[in-house]
Amino acid sequence: MLHRRVVLAAVAALSLALPALGQTSMQPLSYDALDGWAQDDHAAALRTFSRSCASTATGDRISAEEWAALCRAAESATDARAFFEAAFTPVLVTDGNDPLFTGYYEPELPASRFRTERFRFPLYKRPPEIEGRNSPWLTREEIERGGLSGRGLELAWLEDPVEAFFLHVQGSGRLSLADGSTMRVGYAGRNGHPYRSVGRYMGEAGLLPSHNLSAAAIQTWVRENGQRGLDVLNVNPSYIFFHEVEGLSPDDGPVGAMSLPVTARRSIAVDRDAVPLGLPVWVETETANGPFKRLMVAQDVGAAVKGAQRADIFFGSGEAAFAVASRQRAGGRMVVLMPRAALAGR
Repeated sequence: MLHRRVVLAAVAALSLALPALGQTSMQPLSYDALDGWAQDDHAAALRTFSRSCASTATGDRISAEEWAALCRAAESATDARAFFEAAFTPVLVTDGNDPLFTGYYEPELPASRFRTERFRFPLYKRPPEIEGRNSPWLTREEIERGGLSGRGLELAWLEDPVEAFFLHVQGSGRLSLADGSTMRVGYAGRNGHPYRSVGRYMGEAGLLPSHNLSAAAIQTWVRENGQRGLDVLNVNPSYIFFHEVEGLSPDDGPVGAMSLPVTARRSIAVDRDAVPLGLPVWVETETANGPFKRLMVAQDVGAAVKGAQRADIFFGSGEAAFAVASRQRAGGRMVVLMPRAALAGR
Protein backbone atom coordinates (compact mmCIF):
# COMPACT_ATOMS: atom_id res chain seq x y z
CA MET A 1 0.00 0.00 0.00
CA LEU A 2 2.86 2.38 0.85
CA HIS A 3 4.47 1.68 -2.53
CA ARG A 4 1.21 2.47 -4.31
CA ARG A 5 0.88 5.80 -2.43
CA VAL A 6 4.44 6.69 -3.43
CA VAL A 7 3.71 5.85 -7.08
CA LEU A 8 0.48 7.85 -7.01
CA ALA A 9 2.31 10.88 -5.67
CA ALA A 10 5.05 10.51 -8.26
CA VAL A 11 2.54 10.17 -11.11
CA ALA A 12 0.74 13.30 -9.92
CA ALA A 13 4.02 15.20 -9.98
CA LEU A 14 5.00 13.74 -13.35
CA SER A 15 1.70 14.90 -14.85
CA LEU A 16 2.73 18.50 -14.18
CA ALA A 17 5.61 18.04 -16.63
CA LEU A 18 3.34 16.79 -19.40
CA PRO A 19 1.76 19.27 -21.85
CA ALA A 20 -1.80 20.30 -20.91
CA LEU A 21 -4.46 18.05 -22.39
CA GLY A 22 -7.61 19.38 -20.81
CA GLN A 23 -8.73 17.30 -17.84
CA THR A 24 -5.85 14.82 -17.94
CA SER A 25 -5.70 12.13 -15.29
CA MET A 26 -2.98 9.54 -14.69
CA GLN A 27 -3.71 6.28 -12.90
CA PRO A 28 -0.96 3.77 -12.06
CA LEU A 29 -1.85 0.14 -12.69
CA SER A 30 -0.32 -3.22 -11.86
CA TYR A 31 0.87 -5.54 -14.60
CA ASP A 32 -1.80 -8.00 -13.48
CA ALA A 33 -4.38 -5.41 -14.60
CA LEU A 34 -3.14 -5.57 -18.21
CA ASP A 35 -5.38 -8.07 -19.98
CA GLY A 36 -3.17 -10.56 -21.86
CA TRP A 37 0.14 -9.23 -20.55
CA ALA A 38 1.53 -12.63 -19.59
CA GLN A 39 0.70 -14.12 -23.01
CA ASP A 40 2.40 -11.47 -25.18
CA ASP A 41 5.69 -11.86 -27.04
CA HIS A 42 7.73 -9.47 -24.90
CA ALA A 43 10.93 -10.29 -26.78
CA ALA A 44 9.41 -8.96 -30.02
CA ALA A 45 8.38 -5.77 -28.23
CA LEU A 46 11.86 -5.43 -26.73
CA ARG A 47 13.48 -5.61 -30.19
CA THR A 48 11.23 -2.78 -31.39
CA PHE A 49 11.86 -0.75 -28.25
CA SER A 50 15.64 -1.19 -28.47
CA ARG A 51 15.68 -0.01 -32.06
CA SER A 52 14.55 3.48 -31.08
CA CYS A 53 15.74 3.64 -27.47
CA ALA A 54 18.78 5.80 -28.17
CA SER A 55 16.62 8.26 -30.16
CA THR A 56 14.06 8.81 -27.40
CA ALA A 57 13.83 12.38 -26.15
CA THR A 58 12.83 12.18 -22.48
CA GLY A 59 12.99 15.92 -21.75
CA ASP A 60 13.00 16.61 -18.02
CA ARG A 61 11.16 13.40 -17.13
CA ILE A 62 14.34 11.35 -16.78
CA SER A 63 17.99 12.28 -17.05
CA ALA A 64 19.95 11.38 -20.17
CA GLU A 65 22.25 9.25 -18.04
CA GLU A 66 19.37 7.27 -16.51
CA TRP A 67 17.79 6.73 -19.92
CA ALA A 68 21.11 5.61 -21.43
CA ALA A 69 21.45 3.08 -18.62
CA LEU A 70 17.95 1.83 -19.34
CA CYS A 71 18.83 1.42 -23.03
CA ARG A 72 21.93 -0.57 -22.13
CA ALA A 73 19.83 -2.78 -19.88
CA ALA A 74 17.42 -3.36 -22.75
CA GLU A 75 20.24 -4.42 -25.06
CA SER A 76 21.59 -6.94 -22.56
CA ALA A 77 18.26 -8.21 -21.21
CA THR A 78 17.80 -11.99 -21.40
CA ASP A 79 14.23 -11.90 -20.06
CA ALA A 80 12.22 -9.27 -21.91
CA ARG A 81 9.16 -9.44 -19.69
CA ALA A 82 11.27 -9.06 -16.56
CA PHE A 83 13.06 -6.08 -18.09
CA PHE A 84 9.84 -4.18 -18.81
CA GLU A 85 8.35 -4.97 -15.40
CA ALA A 86 11.51 -3.86 -13.60
CA ALA A 87 12.09 -0.69 -15.63
CA PHE A 88 8.57 0.67 -16.13
CA THR A 89 5.31 1.34 -14.29
CA PRO A 90 2.02 1.03 -16.23
CA VAL A 91 0.10 4.33 -16.15
CA LEU A 92 -3.35 4.89 -17.67
CA VAL A 93 -3.46 8.44 -19.07
CA THR A 94 -6.94 9.78 -19.92
CA ASP A 95 -8.27 13.17 -20.97
CA GLY A 96 -12.03 12.67 -20.95
CA ASN A 97 -12.28 11.77 -24.64
CA ASP A 98 -13.41 8.36 -25.86
CA PRO A 99 -10.59 5.95 -26.78
CA LEU A 100 -10.17 5.35 -30.50
CA PHE A 101 -7.77 3.00 -32.26
CA THR A 102 -7.45 3.21 -36.04
CA GLY A 103 -4.88 1.60 -38.30
CA TYR A 104 -2.41 2.55 -41.00
CA TYR A 105 -0.24 0.66 -43.44
CA GLU A 106 2.36 1.14 -46.16
CA PRO A 107 0.72 0.99 -49.62
CA GLU A 108 2.41 -0.94 -52.42
CA LEU A 109 1.48 0.65 -55.74
CA PRO A 110 2.56 0.43 -59.39
CA ALA A 111 4.24 3.66 -60.48
CA SER A 112 6.62 5.30 -62.92
CA ARG A 113 9.38 7.85 -62.57
CA PHE A 114 8.03 9.45 -65.74
CA ARG A 115 4.58 10.48 -66.91
CA THR A 116 3.04 8.01 -69.35
CA GLU A 117 -0.43 7.41 -70.71
CA ARG A 118 -0.98 4.94 -67.87
CA PHE A 119 0.70 6.88 -65.08
CA ARG A 120 -0.73 10.41 -65.05
CA PHE A 121 -1.12 11.41 -61.39
CA PRO A 122 1.98 12.91 -59.74
CA LEU A 123 3.52 12.71 -56.31
CA TYR A 124 5.29 16.00 -55.69
CA LYS A 125 8.52 16.84 -53.98
CA ARG A 126 8.43 19.65 -51.44
CA PRO A 127 8.46 23.08 -53.13
CA PRO A 128 11.34 25.23 -51.87
CA GLU A 129 9.10 28.16 -50.96
CA ILE A 130 7.35 26.28 -48.17
CA GLU A 131 10.60 25.71 -46.29
CA GLY A 132 10.16 27.40 -42.93
CA ARG A 133 6.74 28.74 -43.87
CA ASN A 134 4.36 29.19 -40.92
CA SER A 135 1.16 29.99 -42.82
CA PRO A 136 -1.01 27.79 -45.09
CA TRP A 137 0.00 27.53 -48.72
CA LEU A 138 -1.96 26.22 -51.73
CA THR A 139 -4.86 23.90 -50.85
CA ARG A 140 -5.19 20.33 -52.07
CA GLU A 141 -7.75 21.45 -54.64
CA GLU A 142 -5.49 24.19 -55.98
CA ILE A 143 -2.58 21.77 -56.32
CA GLU A 144 -4.76 19.10 -57.95
CA ARG A 145 -5.94 21.70 -60.48
CA GLY A 146 -2.37 22.30 -61.64
CA GLY A 147 -0.87 24.61 -59.05
CA LEU A 148 2.52 22.87 -59.28
CA SER A 149 2.46 21.78 -62.93
CA GLY A 150 5.50 22.49 -65.05
CA ARG A 151 7.92 23.08 -62.19
CA GLY A 152 9.78 19.78 -62.35
CA LEU A 153 8.72 18.79 -58.83
CA GLU A 154 7.23 15.44 -59.82
CA LEU A 155 8.88 12.62 -57.88
CA ALA A 156 6.84 9.77 -59.38
CA TRP A 157 3.57 9.15 -61.21
CA LEU A 158 0.68 6.90 -60.18
CA GLU A 159 -2.15 5.46 -62.25
CA ASP A 160 -5.04 6.14 -59.88
CA PRO A 161 -5.89 9.47 -58.18
CA VAL A 162 -7.71 7.65 -55.39
CA GLU A 163 -4.61 5.60 -54.59
CA ALA A 164 -2.59 8.81 -54.67
CA PHE A 165 -4.92 10.40 -52.10
CA PHE A 166 -4.65 7.45 -49.73
CA LEU A 167 -0.88 7.42 -50.12
CA HIS A 168 -1.05 10.99 -48.80
CA VAL A 169 -3.12 9.80 -45.85
CA GLN A 170 -0.57 7.08 -45.02
CA GLY A 171 2.43 9.33 -45.62
CA SER A 172 4.71 6.66 -47.09
CA GLY A 173 4.68 3.84 -49.61
CA ARG A 174 6.45 1.32 -51.82
CA LEU A 175 6.26 2.06 -55.53
CA SER A 176 6.75 -0.87 -57.92
CA LEU A 177 8.47 0.49 -61.04
CA ALA A 178 8.37 -0.97 -64.56
CA ASP A 179 12.01 -2.09 -64.42
CA GLY A 180 11.23 -4.33 -61.45
CA SER A 181 12.80 -2.05 -58.86
CA THR A 182 11.06 -0.58 -55.84
CA MET A 183 11.08 3.07 -54.84
CA ARG A 184 10.36 3.84 -51.19
CA VAL A 185 8.78 7.24 -50.65
CA GLY A 186 8.25 9.06 -47.39
CA TYR A 187 6.86 12.23 -45.88
CA ALA A 188 8.77 15.39 -46.81
CA GLY A 189 6.39 18.11 -45.64
CA ARG A 190 2.87 19.46 -46.00
CA ASN A 191 1.10 22.56 -47.29
CA GLY A 192 0.22 23.90 -43.85
CA HIS A 193 -3.52 23.35 -44.01
CA PRO A 194 -5.18 21.34 -41.21
CA TYR A 195 -6.14 17.73 -41.89
CA ARG A 196 -9.88 17.22 -42.34
CA SER A 197 -11.34 13.72 -42.25
CA VAL A 198 -13.02 12.85 -45.54
CA GLY A 199 -14.74 9.90 -43.87
CA ARG A 200 -16.27 12.08 -41.18
CA TYR A 201 -17.46 14.56 -43.82
CA MET A 202 -19.04 11.78 -45.88
CA GLY A 203 -20.85 10.47 -42.82
CA GLU A 204 -22.15 13.91 -41.86
CA ALA A 205 -23.21 14.61 -45.46
CA GLY A 206 -25.06 11.30 -45.71
CA LEU A 207 -22.83 10.01 -48.52
CA LEU A 208 -21.93 6.91 -46.50
CA PRO A 209 -23.59 5.38 -43.42
CA SER A 210 -21.84 6.43 -40.21
CA HIS A 211 -21.13 2.79 -39.32
CA ASN A 212 -19.25 2.20 -42.58
CA LEU A 213 -16.61 4.91 -42.99
CA SER A 214 -13.66 2.61 -43.65
CA ALA A 215 -10.98 3.46 -46.19
CA ALA A 216 -12.24 0.65 -48.41
CA ALA A 217 -15.78 2.05 -48.39
CA ILE A 218 -14.53 5.56 -49.15
CA GLN A 219 -12.40 4.31 -52.05
CA THR A 220 -15.31 2.41 -53.55
CA TRP A 221 -17.68 5.40 -53.30
CA VAL A 222 -15.16 7.83 -54.81
CA ARG A 223 -14.44 5.56 -57.76
CA GLU A 224 -18.13 4.98 -58.40
CA ASN A 225 -18.86 8.72 -58.44
CA GLY A 226 -16.25 9.99 -60.89
CA GLN A 227 -15.43 13.70 -60.68
CA ARG A 228 -17.89 14.21 -57.86
CA GLY A 229 -15.98 11.62 -55.89
CA LEU A 230 -12.64 13.32 -56.56
CA ASP A 231 -14.16 16.65 -55.50
CA VAL A 232 -15.10 15.08 -52.15
CA LEU A 233 -11.45 14.20 -51.55
CA ASN A 234 -10.63 17.90 -51.81
CA VAL A 235 -12.69 18.50 -48.67
CA ASN A 236 -9.38 17.71 -46.98
CA PRO A 237 -7.23 20.77 -47.82
CA SER A 238 -4.07 19.18 -46.41
CA TYR A 239 -1.53 18.01 -49.00
CA ILE A 240 1.59 15.91 -48.45
CA PHE A 241 4.91 16.18 -50.26
CA PHE A 242 7.27 13.23 -50.62
CA HIS A 243 10.92 12.32 -51.00
CA GLU A 244 12.64 9.13 -52.04
CA VAL A 245 13.81 7.10 -49.04
CA GLU A 246 17.01 5.15 -49.51
CA GLY A 247 18.88 2.69 -47.33
CA LEU A 248 15.88 0.60 -46.20
CA SER A 249 15.86 -3.17 -46.53
CA PRO A 250 12.78 -4.92 -47.97
CA ASP A 251 11.95 -6.08 -44.43
CA ASP A 252 12.00 -2.56 -43.01
CA GLY A 253 8.78 -0.67 -42.49
CA PRO A 254 8.45 2.98 -43.48
CA VAL A 255 10.36 5.65 -41.60
CA GLY A 256 8.32 7.08 -38.74
CA ALA A 257 8.47 10.27 -36.70
CA MET A 258 11.62 9.10 -34.89
CA SER A 259 13.49 8.89 -38.23
CA LEU A 260 13.63 5.10 -37.91
CA PRO A 261 11.65 2.31 -39.62
CA VAL A 262 8.48 1.30 -37.82
CA THR A 263 7.58 -2.32 -37.11
CA ALA A 264 4.34 -4.03 -38.13
CA ARG A 265 2.01 -4.63 -35.17
CA ARG A 266 4.61 -3.35 -32.72
CA SER A 267 4.85 0.36 -33.64
CA ILE A 268 2.02 2.78 -32.97
CA ALA A 269 1.34 6.42 -33.83
CA VAL A 270 0.32 8.60 -30.88
CA ASP A 271 -0.24 12.20 -29.92
CA ARG A 272 3.24 13.19 -28.79
CA ASP A 273 1.71 15.80 -26.47
CA ALA A 274 0.17 12.93 -24.50
CA VAL A 275 2.69 10.11 -24.98
CA PRO A 276 6.42 10.81 -25.36
CA LEU A 277 7.80 9.10 -28.46
CA GLY A 278 9.90 6.04 -27.70
CA LEU A 279 7.96 4.86 -24.67
CA PRO A 280 6.37 1.39 -24.58
CA VAL A 281 2.56 1.34 -24.51
CA TRP A 282 0.21 -1.53 -23.75
CA VAL A 283 -2.76 -1.66 -26.16
CA GLU A 284 -6.08 -3.43 -25.70
CA THR A 285 -8.52 -3.13 -28.59
CA GLU A 286 -10.35 -5.13 -31.29
CA THR A 287 -9.36 -5.62 -34.93
CA ALA A 288 -11.06 -7.26 -37.90
CA ASN A 289 -9.13 -10.39 -36.93
CA GLY A 290 -10.22 -10.40 -33.30
CA PRO A 291 -8.83 -9.13 -29.97
CA PHE A 292 -5.58 -7.18 -30.14
CA LYS A 293 -3.65 -7.10 -26.86
CA ARG A 294 0.05 -6.43 -27.02
CA LEU A 295 3.00 -4.32 -26.02
CA MET A 296 3.86 -1.71 -28.63
CA VAL A 297 6.18 1.29 -28.88
CA ALA A 298 5.15 4.90 -29.58
CA GLN A 299 7.32 5.57 -32.64
CA ASP A 300 5.14 7.64 -34.95
CA VAL A 301 2.59 10.46 -35.08
CA GLY A 302 -0.36 11.32 -37.31
CA ALA A 303 -2.26 14.47 -38.25
CA ALA A 304 -5.53 12.96 -37.04
CA VAL A 305 -4.07 11.38 -33.90
CA LYS A 306 -4.96 13.76 -31.09
CA GLY A 307 -5.61 12.86 -27.47
CA ALA A 308 -4.37 10.67 -24.66
CA GLN A 309 -6.36 7.60 -25.75
CA ARG A 310 -6.09 8.09 -29.52
CA ALA A 311 -3.67 5.93 -31.50
CA ASP A 312 -2.99 4.54 -34.96
CA ILE A 313 -1.67 0.97 -35.21
CA PHE A 314 0.86 0.19 -37.95
CA PHE A 315 -0.27 -3.08 -39.56
CA GLY A 316 2.48 -3.53 -42.17
CA SER A 317 2.80 -3.23 -45.94
CA GLY A 318 0.68 -4.30 -48.91
CA GLU A 319 -2.83 -5.59 -49.46
CA ALA A 320 -3.04 -7.88 -46.43
CA ALA A 321 -2.13 -4.98 -44.15
CA PHE A 322 -4.60 -2.72 -45.96
CA ALA A 323 -7.40 -5.25 -45.43
CA VAL A 324 -7.01 -4.94 -41.66
CA ALA A 325 -5.92 -1.31 -41.36
CA SER A 326 -8.72 0.01 -43.57
CA ARG A 327 -11.36 -1.52 -41.29
CA GLN A 328 -9.71 -0.65 -38.00
CA ARG A 329 -11.87 1.64 -35.88
CA ALA A 330 -12.50 0.51 -32.32
CA GLY A 331 -12.39 1.56 -28.70
CA GLY A 332 -10.20 0.01 -26.02
CA ARG A 333 -7.44 1.46 -23.90
CA MET A 334 -3.78 2.37 -24.08
CA VAL A 335 -1.55 2.19 -21.01
CA VAL A 336 1.77 4.04 -21.08
CA LEU A 337 4.76 2.35 -19.48
CA MET A 338 6.48 5.17 -17.58
CA PRO A 339 10.12 4.73 -16.55
CA ARG A 340 10.34 3.97 -12.85
CA ALA A 341 13.37 6.26 -12.69
CA ALA A 342 11.16 9.18 -13.77
CA LEU A 343 8.62 8.38 -11.07
CA ALA A 344 11.25 7.85 -8.41
CA GLY A 345 12.75 11.23 -9.20
CA ARG A 346 9.52 13.16 -8.52
